[in-house]
Amino acid sequence: MKHTNYPTDLTDSQWELVKKHFPLQPARRGRPRTDLRAVLNAILYLQKTGCQWRLLPHDFPHWRTVYGWYARWRDDGTLRRLHADLVKQVRQRVGKQAQPTVGIIDSQTVKTSASGGASGYDAGKKTVGRKRFIVVDTLGLIWALAVTPADEAEQDGACLVIHETHEQATSLKTIYADSAYNRKGLPKWVRQTLGIQIEIVRKIARGFEVLPKRWIVERTFAWLNHDRRLSKDYERRTDSAEAMMHLGQIRRMLARLTVN
Repeated sequence: MKHTNYPTDLTDSQWELVKKHFPLQPARRGRPRTDLRAVLNAILYLQKTGCQWRLLPHDFPHWRTVYGWYARWRDDGTLRRLHADLVKQVRQRVGKQAQPTVGIIDSQTVKTSASGGASGYDAGKKTVGRKRFIVVDTLGLIWALAVTPADEAEQDGACLVIHETHEQATSLKTIYADSAYNRKGLPKWVRQTLGIQIEIVRKIARGFEVLPKRWIVERTFAWLNHDRRLSKDYERRTDSAEAMMHLGQIRRMLARLTVN
């Protein structure tokens, strides 16, 4: 079947940027080799449109094949490594050092679907679902993310993403956060353990207020919400929820790297 060109398909220049992460696999006896570019196109289509795996258009590879490769790349770290590689390329493209010295942390609570899996109740947001913790740089690029049940305390989720950011960016010196991350000695522990200073950005006025640095992480959450698959958490597993977040950012970074 002739393939329809979808807006989410990788261009030739975008495929050149990522294909080293998807090496050719030996063909199984009697079967043609899987077209991994077509598989990745199918995954990006699903992530953007929010369709079910079984409802992928028939001009993509069979949905079982697509899901099988997605699960492999999720579990073996391929998607995380690709994401980390592109983050550094985008920073260098705009004249910044590969690693940041400043980060911004925050979380977002989203509802879960009927697919099941771990979830919790966020009493502050009055929502049953999951929390997305992220640390971004001043460009809004994600350096670390974690998905947890919604009843996860901010300081516990923060430990997960701050540790991951520190492993990826040893140059990190300061992380901006809201007052929810100023509890149970978290700033002191992070400073003494990792040498990173947590700066609390406090809200002064009532109502809407654009807070220094923190608007950057809020914009990143808005980017994520533009993808149908991320409008709520449809994944049974939290690592799948994290993979869908990585895929959304991968698609955006490829667009930035190949813009004329």
